[in-house]
Amino acid sequence: MATDHDLQPFSADGYAALSFDCYGTLIDWETGIFEALRPWLTRTSAGRSDREAVVAAFGRHETLVETEHPTWLYPDVLAETMQRIGRDLRAPVTDVEAHAFGRSVGTWPAFADSPAALAALGQRFKLIILSNVDRVSFRQSNDRLGTEFDLVITAEDVGAYKPDPRNFEMLEAELATLGLERHQLLHVAESLHHDHIPAKSLGLATAWIHRRHDKEGFGATAQPQQTVRPDARFTSMADFARAATA
Repeated sequence: MATDHDLQPFSADGYAALSFDCYGTLIDWETGIFEALRPWLTRTSAGRSDREAVVAAFGRHETLVETEHPTWLYPDVLAETMQRIGRDLRAPVTDVEAHAFGRSVGTWPAFADSPAALAALGQRFKLIILSNVDRVSFRQSNDRLGTEFDLVITAEDVGAYKPDPRNFEMLEAELATLGLERHQLLHVAESLHHDHIPAKSLGLATAWIHRRHDKEGFGATAQPQQTVRPDARFTSMADFARAATA
């Protein structure tokens, strides 16, 4: 994992567009996931599990479901993920509960700093979403972000979930529609596994929004299987926006 002393001083000079992961970076998905699971947790023995254990179970299973079923829409991925969490925690999950969790994305809150940061960044950069969800789910989250993005690419569009490199290949291909080249793009994300490893493998510049800087482990995100060095690290979108617009 990259550490602060590995990174060079950050400058946004030369970048004309920012592509963002959404969930974990702009949307507080760990809070959203836990709150959406709370009725089930309360009903079953899984309620003895603390928040970190629950989101870690999510992180273990969600990526596996996405890998096994790359063309499933995200609500179906979430529903199956919940069923597997239930088996992990030995707590039964009904089809109704799994279905409700699958459609809970629109209830997941934005991080408090995301809307203002995006508004400031949009004054200087083209803004792009590259997200592991479906179009309908992202539209619900976009209402919470209050931003009109210049380009939105979802796993539904790609037919695969990050870290599959096809997501970043589509992103590069679509840059031309904005009149941009790859060296003008900075990819901004929380997940080392889903975003930084595949982006850096293709030679893209990245900025790490390390939302979990004050917590152990990787939470709802799968643990990275190799070392990666982002080009910059920030602990909030607010800090990143200040640096990028200075």
